[in-house]
Amino acid sequence: MKNKRKRARLERQKMGDSLSALHALLIQLSETILNPLSQIPYTPPEGTPLSPKSTLVSLLSIKNSNPNPINNAITETQLFNSIKDFTLACALLSSSQSSTHELLSWIPKNLAIEANSAFKELSNAYVGSDLGGRNERRISELLGVMCGGDGLVNEEKRLVIELLPEVMPLLKDAIKESSIDKSADGDEISAASARAPVGSAIVAAYQFRWFVTQVDYPHLGKLCNFVIPCALTALDHWSPQVKGQGMISFTHLAKNVNAAELSQYEDVILDACCQNIVSDDEIWYHVVEMSVLLVTCLKRSNPRSPWFEKMLNEMLGHLERQPRNKDRRVAWLTFVEPLLHGS
Repeated sequence: MKNKRKRARLERQKMGDSLSALHALLIQLSETILNPLSQIPYTPPEGTPLSPKSTLVSLLSIKNSNPNPINNAITETQLFNSIKDFTLACALLSSSQSSTHELLSWIPKNLAIEANSAFKELSNAYVGSDLGGRNERRISELLGVMCGGDGLVNEEKRLVIELLPEVMPLLKDAIKESSIDKSADGDEISAASARAPVGSAIVAAYQFRWFVTQVDYPHLGKLCNFVIPCALTALDHWSPQVKGQGMISFTHLAKNVNAAELSQYEDVILDACCQNIVSDDEIWYHVVEMSVLLVTCLKRSNPRSPWFEKMLNEMLGHLERQPRNKDRRVAWLTFVEPLLHGS
């Protein structure tokens, strides 16, 4: 009995040491980003209540985690939440490089590279830690995704896959908060912006797109139930910036998920495509690529599906409204061929 208690005590000590080591690495990596971040001059655009820089500082302030008051050690839950915050910060920094929006264009390339490198180091350390080992079975059981071995999840994607079900509801809520209430009267966009700053939705949309595009075939199909509701919420938003990130995410889904895995959401996805065809020119390229890929993926076995004709008519109607818009025609001609064959 004494030997069993001794072994249990040693196991707890080993687990505590592993958590402390991972926590120390997380603090170190956070500081490598926080230090240069703090030196970047940034003033939020006038009239914008959201400061992405302040958001990043908050997410990266790992030292503020509250340790266990009894033994001053961090708990598994606290450490995992800190890892989640750190990853959300890395997601925003990395995805900012594809944005020209004033909320994100101030982030320099070298800081995004630093974030990518730090996240890679943390991912590798997490997989080799006791915390990562204890959570491996949960991934396999809940998501049907095995870890390790040939053709299975590698170390860098393992942490993203484990975090994705945790962050999708948070990002979906952040996007939805400033969406238009279709039952309201008057200036819907102003009313939506009054409820919550649209900047929060833009930040969440870029973080969302980063998470989705980190996972590919065959693992992404197992995560559709977490990803698609958030992607649909992004498409339903009034901001072109938010819509665009949703479209990029759906395009990635169409390239990395089979029709059977999307079938539960088939009609609602195709309806969302049609509803978004009349989009701003800045995201027309994305909506055409997304719509053609999704309808040909979902309806490949049914070339007589009315969705082909409906989508084609919506696109032609949008083109006819500005027949001299060369960029719009070029984007359409770039992607439309599979749609014409299907219809």
